[in-house]
Amino acid sequence: MTSKAGTGSSTKAGLVLLTLAAGQFLMALDSSVMNVSIATVADDVGTTVTGIQGAITAYTLVMAMFMIPGGKVGVIIGRKRAFMIGCCIYGCGSLTTALAPNLPVLLLGWSFLEGVGAALILPAIVALVAGNFAAERRPAAYGLVAAAGAVAIAVGPIIGGIATTYFSWRWVFAGEVVIVLGILLLARRVTDAPTGGRHPLDLVGAALSALGLGIFVYGVLRSDEWGWFRPKPDAPSWLGISLVVWLMLAGLFLIWLFLHWEARMVEQRKEPLVDPALLRNRQLTGGLTMFFFQYLVQMGVFFVVPLYLSVALGLSALQTGARILPLSLTLLAAAILIPRLLPNVSPRRVVRLGVLALFAGAVVLIAALDADAGAEIVTIPLLLIGLGMGALASQLGSVTVSAVPDKQSAEVGGIQNAVTNLGASIGTALAGSILIAALTASFLTSVEQNEAIPADVKSRATVELESGVPFLSDAQLKDALDEAGTSEEVTQAALDANEAARLDGLRAALAILALASLVALFFTQRIPTTQPGSTEP
Repeated sequence: MTSKAGTGSSTKAGLVLLTLAAGQFLMALDSSVMNVSIATVADDVGTTVTGIQGAITAYTLVMAMFMIPGGKVGVIIGRKRAFMIGCCIYGCGSLTTALAPNLPVLLLGWSFLEGVGAALILPAIVALVAGNFAAERRPAAYGLVAAAGAVAIAVGPIIGGIATTYFSWRWVFAGEVVIVLGILLLARRVTDAPTGGRHPLDLVGAALSALGLGIFVYGVLRSDEWGWFRPKPDAPSWLGISLVVWLMLAGLFLIWLFLHWEARMVEQRKEPLVDPALLRNRQLTGGLTMFFFQYLVQMGVFFVVPLYLSVALGLSALQTGARILPLSLTLLAAAILIPRLLPNVSPRRVVRLGVLALFAGAVVLIAALDADAGAEIVTIPLLLIGLGMGALASQLGSVTVSAVPDKQSAEVGGIQNAVTNLGASIGTALAGSILIAALTASFLTSVEQNEAIPADVKSRATVELESGVPFLSDAQLKDALDEAGTSEEVTQAALDANEAARLDGLRAALAILALASLVALFFTQRIPTTQPGSTEP
């Protein structure tokens, strides 16, 4: 029988929660900390910006591919052991990255070793919370762990900016090694559940799930460069359709094969990688669907808002990070206080209010965007969005795990993190694609309607910008126009068009995120109305 931290000392429970929250913080930090330092890292390891972006993409892919098998490994060898082995692999990856002299070594450390480590750690965290906290205490525990991940994404640009500006980007990864050592020391207090006998690993299922998720996510990540449906100039295509569509279809087909194989394993009384019966669990699928939408909107916001602050307003990485901090405050407050002050509140009600807060934050920000607006306009919308994220974080982890017996919590952890990874990838890609499409349409319309711009310039601009207008600051655009030798009148017209188009692109991206929030409301019916372990009807 698994011992619960809730029945022991509060000190032990606090240390267990600190250990697991630190692990979640560390995994999420890598997704945001280096975005402000890509050019610096590229110069330091002798590669291009595209090379570093490829390393970030590869890290996401490795996580996506191995998340479900990583959850099963926790069942086989024990959740605590999987967590600690994952930390060791992740720490080796961070150390390798900190010392990387070139791109191949960086790819080995950052993309592969850290990705594999994360695929072991994240599912194990979900299972270890279930194994160390009684059912009534899990909402607060899951809320704090999820909040730690979201806060890491919010403060990542600040940490990356400080390290790159005053020290070196390598110190970020060296610092991760120190955090890993601290987690390993604290992990001794974490209680593990018995593995319950021999559990073979379904290698065919692992291969199918890894290939299916990996190919699908790779297609999503390439959508900005290749185009979602219509291929961009010089982008790969087949039958006149962007390769993104074919990759996503191939990924879905492999996932279908994976589920078919798992059902066959169950029929033959063999142990599957994932029991297909889990996907018929109404509460579990409801929680997973809400996780998908939460991360879609969350990562879309973390993509759009920093763009507005850093490019449109010209704020530094430190100033941009400081402006995003209000989101972290309300997120933490909601994730911690809702379970504490309202322990028997209906999870469905909290989730619905959280989704509405996400929607309200996006709408308020759309309304506030204006050519003369400053950085202060993001404060209230981010407070609302943080409140929504915190409300969801306080309930969803407990909803998914309580839908199945504790012995299946590691499998649920693998599926849950695969779903959140998918939502995050689609959210970022969707927001970016909509932003660029709206920006391009608005910019070209403004240019076409401006009589000050010669007809030959309009024609050339339409052809050259067919693949999309880049999201540029006024200073970047002015430098490019000066190098091209354009007249002062044309330069000013282009600057005016760019300013208006930037706002149109940002509004369009936020609108699609608001729409996603509303769509999520239709799936909240599957969220239960009573808390796990509650005696209330």
